Amino acid sequence: MSDPSLLAVVLSGGSGTRLWPMSREQHPKQLQSLLGGESLLQQTLRRLEGLPLGVPIIVGNHEYRFLTAEQLRQLGLVDWTLLLEPVGRNTAPALTAAALYATRDGTDPVLLATPADQHVRNADAFRDAVRRGMPEAERGAMVTFGIAPDRPETGYGYVEAGTVAAGSGVRALIAFAEKPDLATARGYLAGGRHLWNSGIFMLRASVWLRAIGHFAPEILAACRKAVDGARDDCDFVRLDPAAFAASPVDSIDYAVMEKLPAAAELGIPGRVIPLDAGWSDVGAWDALWLASDRGDDGNAVRGDVWLEDSHGNLVIAEHGLVACIGCEDMVVVGTADAVLIAPRSRSQDVKRLVGRLKAAGRSEVDLHRKVHRPWGWYDGIDRGERFQVKRIVVRPGAALSLQKHHHRAEHWVVVRGAAKVTRGAETILLGENESTYIPQGVKHRLENPGQIPLEIIEVQSGSYLGEDDIVRFEEDSGFKP
Repeated sequence: MSDPSLLAVVLSGGSGTRLWPMSREQHPKQLQSLLGGESLLQQTLRRLEGLPLGVPIIVGNHEYRFLTAEQLRQLGLVDWTLLLEPVGRNTAPALTAAALYATRDGTDPVLLATPADQHVRNADAFRDAVRRGMPEAERGAMVTFGIAPDRPETGYGYVEAGTVAAGSGVRALIAFAEKPDLATARGYLAGGRHLWNSGIFMLRASVWLRAIGHFAPEILAACRKAVDGARDDCDFVRLDPAAFAASPVDSIDYAVMEKLPAAAELGIPGRVIPLDAGWSDVGAWDALWLASDRGDDGNAVRGDVWLEDSHGNLVIAEHGLVACIGCEDMVVVGTADAVLIAPRSRSQDVKRLVGRLKAAGRSEVDLHRKVHRPWGWYDGIDRGERFQVKRIVVRPGAALSLQKHHHRAEHWVVVRGAAKVTRGAETILLGENESTYIPQGVKHRLENPGQIPLEIIEVQSGSYLGEDDIVRFEEDSGFKP
């Protein structure tokens, strides 16, 4: 068994609105495959391999718990803790809850707190930096990892670091700096004392709890109640909803890190480990373009993309063909239900647009057309007045809940696999090219008893087709992470 003195805390609760339309509130960027075959969350856990870690704690929103757990299962992880936030409260409460949970047995591990939505090209260099910082954290220091800037970036926060201790590569933490204007960022780049703030921290759990209790006692009190009232739910740990919701909203940086250098009375030294590992926070489309492989023309493309006389673009086609002519330094992202077109230089403005869409009640902010569920997923193919068509895929051995609908009937056609259908008092087995009809108001359930995914086409018809027209009698997702 690995040495549990170093414990990874993966912060996986963000929504990534600046990467809309790929990132949605219920399918955020850390669960997306933005760079390579695995999601950013999976890549984060991959680069921890080889470190002497105990069972990792992943802090995430309960809305996408099943998708998160499925991605952990795909990695082949045997042991993990998925700590569920009932509501988002930013990173300071998330880390506080994780630290309290990690110390509930009386131990005091060193926590390696890392966001789930970053990209690091050189995992070996990352692990080497963690090993260099470990002795400092064990001695009670608060360690952060700073990225050597290669441009005057105004979208990142900075840390000011002191001189390098002889032979150690460890620097003293002088101060944190907010996201600067362009002139200030140029000065930082020229001065050589400032590094980008990676948002990755390493410290003992007791050190964090002492610091958050000093600077933000309301957060500590709320999180303590939330952990004391937590309950196990299958493979999840649910924080007490009311207690956690009472916590103030704040980030690790604002709540503690920016105040730490001036708080000599705490006696917590700050240390900076320079990290040269091809780091990116993948916070917006221009950052994704920088982190992507690009051709000689500067274009980064994915999917069915055709370009003519175009340079410096990020073009992603998730659904259908995307063609660009004469485009320069643009972002073009096409999904099944939305298309974004913007200059790369205005990537930060996507968040403002998403705010307007949310205020207008647009569903494209929350969900993709393809929606993941614990039993599989469905894709809304078509919709019109009094009808809706879905493609539904159910994992082997999984089942939907026993349910009925007041306002709609459903027609199911099996196109692959086998379906076990409960319809009222009868149970029937359907094979490929067979179908059934579920009348309005009849209790029913769909199950996959086979060894391959079950795929059906569902046609709904009726006066109301909303997802809230469901009366569930049993919850039996068949989900086994």
